[in-house]
Amino acid sequence: MLGVRRIKLYTYLSLFKAFPSSLPSSALHSSLNRAFLNSSSSSLFSFRTLKATASYVGNKSPTLSRGMSSSSATLEKVTPPANIQQLELLSGVYDRYDGVIVEMKDPMDPNEFGSLLRASLSQWKQQGKRGIWIKLPIELANLIEVVVKEGFDFHHAEPNYLMLVRWISETTNNLPANASHRVGIGAFVMNSNREVLVVQEISGKFKGTGVWKLPTGVVNEGEDICEAAIREVKEETGVDAEFVEVLAFRQSHSAFFTKSDLFFVCMLRPRSFDIQKQASEIEAAKWMPIDEYADQPFVKANSGFDYVAKVCLAKANNSYTGLSAMPTYSASGKMTFLYSKLEI
Repeated sequence: MLGVRRIKLYTYLSLFKAFPSSLPSSALHSSLNRAFLNSSSSSLFSFRTLKATASYVGNKSPTLSRGMSSSSATLEKVTPPANIQQLELLSGVYDRYDGVIVEMKDPMDPNEFGSLLRASLSQWKQQGKRGIWIKLPIELANLIEVVVKEGFDFHHAEPNYLMLVRWISETTNNLPANASHRVGIGAFVMNSNREVLVVQEISGKFKGTGVWKLPTGVVNEGEDICEAAIREVKEETGVDAEFVEVLAFRQSHSAFFTKSDLFFVCMLRPRSFDIQKQASEIEAAKWMPIDEYADQPFVKANSGFDYVAKVCLAKANNSYTGLSAMPTYSASGKMTFLYSKLEI
């Protein structure tokens, strides 16, 4: 079963006593950490983490050395004695920050899942783990209440899953917060006649106002700013364009469901000029003289729009230089864009 692993629970001996020589060598197992139960009540007594290492001399019983560790033991074959109980724990991936990421995939009874989760949390606490992440696909939404009752918080959600998290360490919680910003673009596209590409929207705050504005949109996940600007212009107006530079950007707060917003004003060079407006979002689109665009009453009355218009005018008059996109590579080989005035 995905998301679950089985460990063997030995009758609690004593962490400070040696195993008796009569203990079968086959019981000296495991690639999993062991949890010991009180054999009389079958309730969880305590968790201990052992690192088992066996050494043989002839046919003698193996000797065992112990230390607090999450490493696996060297013996693999197990023939459990009659008094050994079994318990399944949730399996997960250890991250580099002493956290555990559990990705649930198979349906499970909520009561069974709750028992597994509580046992797993005890195990992870003994191992010194800190942040526990549980990813639940939408098909397993019936398990959300169980996870929340164990002290987990919602971290973020996507269309097909919910991520929950809990800090189980006694140290200061340093879990990263959910994404704090949405990223958007505005596209300044000007032809050789000093006309700027503008649109009127069907919906939103500008609906029915008569205001002509630059094509705008949200940057998709995994999409670069320069690519988003090209895509939005094509989608809203049908005009093909190439990215030139970032002219300016602004940050605002509580813009979208309490999230902050980063908005990049980008200059693009048109490669085609015939307009085919997006029927679902755009009421009208046209080429407008840049001075006429900048002189709109709404633009003049709103300092943010007025300042953007002044930047665009300065660029049109060749008295302003923005930030060009320079392809660069990270240490892992991932290609990214650095926006800078430096041309290499």
